Amino acid sequence: MKFSARDDYPRRYRTVPSSSARRNSWLLLGAAALAASAYVVRVRTRQAEADNPPVGRFVEVDGVRLHYMERGEGEPLVMLHGDGSLIQDFMSSGLVDMAARKYRVIVFDRPGYGYSERPRTTVWTPQAQAALLQRALRQIGVGPAVVLGHSWGTLVAVALALDFPEQVRSLVLVSGYYYPSVRLDVPVLSAPAVPVLGDLMRFTVSPLLSRAIWPAMLRRIFGPAEVPQRFQREFPVGMVVRPSQLRASAADTALMIPATFSLHGRYQELSMPVVIMAGDGDRHVDTHAQSERLYSELPQSTLHITHGAGHMLHHVAPLEVIAAIDQAAAASAEPAAEEVLPAGPVLAEPEPRRLSAG
Repeated sequence: MKFSARDDYPRRYRTVPSSSARRNSWLLLGAAALAASAYVVRVRTRQAEADNPPVGRFVEVDGVRLHYMERGEGEPLVMLHGDGSLIQDFMSSGLVDMAARKYRVIVFDRPGYGYSERPRTTVWTPQAQAALLQRALRQIGVGPAVVLGHSWGTLVAVALALDFPEQVRSLVLVSGYYYPSVRLDVPVLSAPAVPVLGDLMRFTVSPLLSRAIWPAMLRRIFGPAEVPQRFQREFPVGMVVRPSQLRASAADTALMIPATFSLHGRYQELSMPVVIMAGDGDRHVDTHAQSERLYSELPQSTLHITHGAGHMLHHVAPLEVIAAIDQAAAASAEPAAEEVLPAGPVLAEPEPRRLSAG
């Protein structure tokens, strides 16, 4: 039998990679890519923590170490940040420096964020976080306070006021989410909290993907306003894309809708003054379905809508937030029987409204 130069061997004798061999090659490549990603994530995490050491103090409550910062003197003002954030959010907005001129400002890294711990043995609902923070406040000597919450932090602030009303003189709720709704972003952003698979993602690809989509996320939460230069300079993005914080953020996202189910039936139990703030251009939370609806349920509340602002209202209009804090503090100092807040809504005007800074 003769064979041509182009076909030196019979087909049955040729060496062709089997499907299992090809599959094994792909598995090896995938494992190598994950190992490389894990190495990069580990190096970047260490660098982020070296570049951004703790800015405050630590308090240990029930075996959980919490990181907090304290500035100024006067009436206590507690600030609770939103999902995926940390203490530096309020610092980079200038809110801490402005408020510290008049108030004793206490800002926490909520459990799992910044340098605060988040044990996996607890489901960190707003109620669980509020209970931990209340004990922390008592431990560091903070009595009844004005409590400001932003975004997811509003749920913790409300839970604190409902479960520990003696700790809360008044509430300032900024860009909050209060009622259940359909959220297509929840299942996607909750993935890093899934056991095993989520853990694998958090230590390999999730931090890199999060860093890649960071600019788009900023446009969404700051829009329609521009992202402030100070935020760009000072906010430690490397800290928020660490594996530990990604898990906390994903877990809070997964709990967001169930949390509103558990809380919204109790809002009328709130007895203290409540100042509700939102931007009319918020692309992350529906202002009408959330802030305006909450205002309609609380007769002791006021509503301030800022024209041209999005979700990050404390960065876009910090003077308005300071004025709202002053309003909440003054209202809580009035006799309970006196009508101190208007019953009608204070809605957006054609031009951005600037409240008096006190």
